Amino acid sequence: MVNSSLTVILKMRLLVGYLGERAQNSWWSTSFYEQSSRQFLEPVLTRTSQLARYHGVVEAARRVHDEHLNVGVYHLFRLPEELEQDLHSQVQDYDVEYFTRTVTHNIESATNALKDLAILITPNTIGPKAVGKIAELKSANTLKIISTEYLSAFYRNEKVYPYLVA
Repeated sequence: MVNSSLTVILKMRLLVGYLGERAQNSWWSTSFYEQSSRQFLEPVLTRTSQLARYHGVVEAARRVHDEHLNVGVYHLFRLPEELEQDLHSQVQDYDVEYFTRTVTHNIESATNALKDLAILITPNTIGPKAVGKIAELKSANTLKIISTEYLSAFYRNEKVYPYLVA
C-alpha cells in the first residue's frame, strides 16, 4: 500500500477516534484528546504521549467496533496485521502533535477534515454496513466511502460501523 493511502487511513483513525470520544459523540467512553488527558500523560510519557493517545483511542474504537461486527471482518480500527504494522511505522513518522493541535481541537475542524476525505453522498445507514472487500482498501474510492459513512453518522447523531470482508 502506498504511503498516501496509509496517511489517509491514519488521518481517518485520528478524526473518527476524536469524534467518537465521550466529549464529542460518545461512541466510546474515552477522553484521550481532552486537555486532562494531556496533563496526565505528558509528565509520564514525555516523548510519546501523542502516540499513547493515538493507540488508546484506536484500541477503544476497535473494541466498540468489534462488539458490533462479526469475527473475521475488517474495519478502520482492525486491519490485516501487515497493514497494522505499516500504520504503526507511519504514525511514528507522522506529525500527530501538529495534526492534533490543528485538526482535533474542536468538533467543527475535525468534521471539516473528515469531510475533505469523504464524497458528497449522504448514506443513512445505521449499525454495521459492508462497504467492500479488504483488497479494495487501497482504492481512494473505498476510503472515501468509509469516511462518508462516519461523517454522515456523526451529522445524524447515529452510529455506523463500516466494514470490509476478506
